[in-house]
Amino acid sequence: MSWDAEALVIGSGFGGSILACRLAREWPGQVIVIERGKRYGMGDFPRSPQAMAKNFFTVEPNKDFRVNRPAFVPSRQLTGLFDIRTYSNMDVVQAAGVGGGSLIYANVFMIPPVEVFDERWPANTKRADLMPYYRIAQSVLGARTTPTAGASDLKRSVLRTRYFQDAAGAMGRKSELATIMVNFGPEGNEGQPGLQKTNIYGAFQSSCNYCAECDVGCNTLAKNSVDRNYLHVAEHHHGARIFTEHLAYKIIPLNEGGDEDLSAGGMFGYLVSVQDLTQTEIKQFRVKRVVLSGGTLNTNELLLRCRDHFKTLSRVSPRLGHGFSANGDFLSFIVDAKVPAEPNYGPVITQRIDFNLFENFKRGEGFMMQDASYPVFLAWFIEGQKPFIFKLKSIWYFMRGLIKTILRRQSPGRMGYLMTKLLGDDLSYHTSVHLCMGQDASDGKIYLSKSKTLELDWPAKNSKPLYDAIDKAMKEFRKVVEGRYMFHLPTFNWPFKRNVTVHPLGGCALGENAQTSVTDSKPSRYGAVHGYHNLYVADASLIPSAVGANPAATISALAERVAEGITGKLPTTDI
Repeated sequence: MSWDAEALVIGSGFGGSILACRLAREWPGQVIVIERGKRYGMGDFPRSPQAMAKNFFTVEPNKDFRVNRPAFVPSRQLTGLFDIRTYSNMDVVQAAGVGGGSLIYANVFMIPPVEVFDERWPANTKRADLMPYYRIAQSVLGARTTPTAGASDLKRSVLRTRYFQDAAGAMGRKSELATIMVNFGPEGNEGQPGLQKTNIYGAFQSSCNYCAECDVGCNTLAKNSVDRNYLHVAEHHHGARIFTEHLAYKIIPLNEGGDEDLSAGGMFGYLVSVQDLTQTEIKQFRVKRVVLSGGTLNTNELLLRCRDHFKTLSRVSPRLGHGFSANGDFLSFIVDAKVPAEPNYGPVITQRIDFNLFENFKRGEGFMMQDASYPVFLAWFIEGQKPFIFKLKSIWYFMRGLIKTILRRQSPGRMGYLMTKLLGDDLSYHTSVHLCMGQDASDGKIYLSKSKTLELDWPAKNSKPLYDAIDKAMKEFRKVVEGRYMFHLPTFNWPFKRNVTVHPLGGCALGENAQTSVTDSKPSRYGAVHGYHNLYVADASLIPSAVGANPAATISALAERVAEGITGKLPTTDI
């Protein structure tokens, strides 16, 4: 039988890129990566209103695949960056593109506290077991502490870092600088922001210019997204083949003769059907092994459709889709604080404040609060849309000064001063964005409805203790900074009653058997789907419960361990 590849990896985020790199090193030129989104280089991420309006992923491979999306998302077939799903109590934001979620993540590499790894995690997958893999991923991904400003380098001074640190101290809490995956130049010798050069893997990057655009795609390539390290090496050093704007939608096991056989268990490989999204062509790849790394929703959906719709993977555990977690994601805002926060400058996250997650752990209530930023172009939009009451003071000052200038026949140059006063009172400068995440109940369920639509059941009330703890902390924070208003993401309140997560987890949890889990935790089969050989999962869906920390580090550590089980080789920082 002829093979198209030793391995086919579906998805190119953290898990997919790590598997592509490790497997391509084992089998050079014999790894295929299927990515539904586009490839982005320097300056390719959309910024204009017209381009941003089309920057969504909306493709469905055929009429049998239905996805719930918000009304504002265009209905036409697009392969843009943002894939937004809407469900009864939860909206989910994910990415499509070469690099997956790493293209829009908040850069944070955070190892969860030991208490997170409770009875829901396999006995051999506790914090201590994963620590060697955490350290390897941290090194490859270039995670380091946010640099601080020196006396001669005020460009690295980020106001909101101090804003959050001071507030934490006043609240009796501890703030720590975040470990983030951003290129600032050599640690301790960072140099000027914007410096351009190739990194140690041969990929082109700039050093961070503090534009605060991390979450909409880094146009200077300063973010250490996986297309700058693991995936770059897989493609350019080990010969992995990446198919962009291609969507895998069916997996069929093969028998010893190379024929499709629904009763086969994967020992003789798989036939993977893939749609080229730029045309109607269907491609089929015969491969010895398959790795699902499309992210929590996409991996669960593909397995659900293969098990329940196509009937090609009927042995997949009934636990598939169970244990969904939003990782306790919660977004809040404080407006018109007494001191400036300047959320439009610097990496999107620079620090964290601990609220009973890392210290004095409280199960179901512990969380951390991170500062967050948003791009300057969004600040201009907010200025145009802010309520009239916020504009009155600036307008009155400007008009009074203008009249005086005219009546006194003063120099027209005074208008520059008046414009400074008018714009200097912008709303964003004294606004802070608070991204919280913690230990939610992790009891959601992903499933296919009778109409073949992917659905998510999220019992929000079971995570109310966490949400209440965050609300209480936000009210206290507002008092400390003397903010005029505090509010949560508007969709959280009535009538929507819907939270939003950018960190969907679970549904393919690791464990010892198919009665309690979907994927195997035994070292030699780590991440393999119960009931099948050579079929693996390596993404956030493996995670059995909320980690409370940004999950990129844990996804990466688990992926390194899956790769080790396949190749039989201990991973090192030499990729």
